Formats: sequence, structure tokens, C-alpha cells
Amino acid sequence: MCELLGASANEARNYSSWLIPFRARGGGTADNPDGWGLAWWQAGAARIEKAPAPGHRSERMRQLAQEVSGDLVLAHVRKATHPAQPGASNTHPFAHACCGREWIFAHNGMVPDIVGRPCRLDTCRPEGETDSEFAFCQLLAGIVDSYDPSDIGHWLGRLEARTSEIALFGKFNFLLSDGRVLVAHGHDRLHHAERADGLALVATEPLDAGDWHPFAPGELRVYRDGALLASHVATQPGTAS
Repeated sequence: MCELLGASANEARNYSSWLIPFRARGGGTADNPDGWGLAWWQAGAARIEKAPAPGHRSERMRQLAQEVSGDLVLAHVRKATHPAQPGASNTHPFAHACCGREWIFAHNGMVPDIVGRPCRLDTCRPEGETDSEFAFCQLLAGIVDSYDPSDIGHWLGRLEARTSEIALFGKFNFLLSDGRVLVAHGHDRLHHAERADGLALVATEPLDAGDWHPFAPGELRVYRDGALLASHVATQPGTAS
């Protein structure tokens, strides 16, 4: 059911040690054959490349896994569930504008009942059909009135509240970034590793022999420049009635 990889660092660096094994999980060592995507930032500018094809067979993903450098990275390999067909517009990560910034998002899990629910952020219109992208727009709608890039405490509470609401509809593991911070929510299947060299990693499954720890159920963690800024239990996994 898809896998995630995120990284936040105190300087631009290469991520091949983790992206190479992550690429293999795109239909090789794990059953995620329906798409791959990679976003990375350098000096605040984001790039996204993705394709609705198995990552482990993609020559372009192989090249990117070896060469990508930046201070923030967000990657995804997809097992198509909602909708069940692969497609370019349904391939993660997704990008939408909010509060004067570009936000990038990737999701692992299923929250199909979120599709079609009213969203007060009219500018966030899903380009594809995934429950993931609809949930992304709902997250942004939750912070549009409170986002302040210089004061994370001003908007994090709103993000936690909206995360809790969406998580009631199913499984909602996600990565989210505005190009400054990396937000990670572990509903039921996510791990983190903080290294002494100024690098924080988040992944569905550990990607090396390092000191990885599982997220607490419903834990929301926020990183900037490789350091943990906040950690809260935002949800308790459950099912909406």
C-alpha cells in the first residue's frame, strides 16, 4: 500500500544510500509497482519528477537516486488502490499552492471517504482521482488562515486538528513540506532516524542498519534543517462512523 521516504538535512547532500534501496521497493523488493515520484529542494526551490511505472525498472529513477542533492527530499512508490489504475495524474507526490508557498505531499494508506467532501480552499483542485490528493487539499484548507512561515506554533495546532479528522476515515501516513519544514505523520506504519551529522530520515520501512524507531500511533513529527522541531500525538487510529 505505497511507501514513503523523507529527509531533512542541515545542508545540501546526496541521498543515494537511501534512495537506491527505496527505488528497489518500487516493485522489486516490495509490491509497489504502480508509480514512483521524487521531490527535492535546493535553496528553497523545488523540483518534482514522477512516472506511473515501476520504480525498480525506471532508468530515470535510477539516475535520480544516485544524483539527487538537496536539503529536503520527499519520495514515494505506489501500490495503486484508490483508484486502482496507475496514471500520471494519480502519481505522488502532489504539489499545490497555499499561503504564498508551494506545498508538496505524499501519502500511504487509504481514506476513500474523503473524496468529494467540501473543501473551503477553492484554489486547491485535485488534478487526479486519488483520495490522497483530496486529503492534501483538506490539510491545506485547515491551515490557510493560520500559516506563518516564521512561527510554526501558530499553524501546527490547526494541522494536527485537520490530520486527526482525516485519519478517522482510514489510514493516513503522510509527508508534507513547504520547502522549509518536513512534516511526517505516522498513523500506523512509519519510522524515523535522527543522525548526528545533521540528517533526519523518515521512511515506511528502515532503509539501512541505522538507529530507526517506529512512530507512535498517530504521531506527528516536524523537522527543519535536520533537527526535530516538534513531536505530538495528533491522532489515535480509528474508523469514522
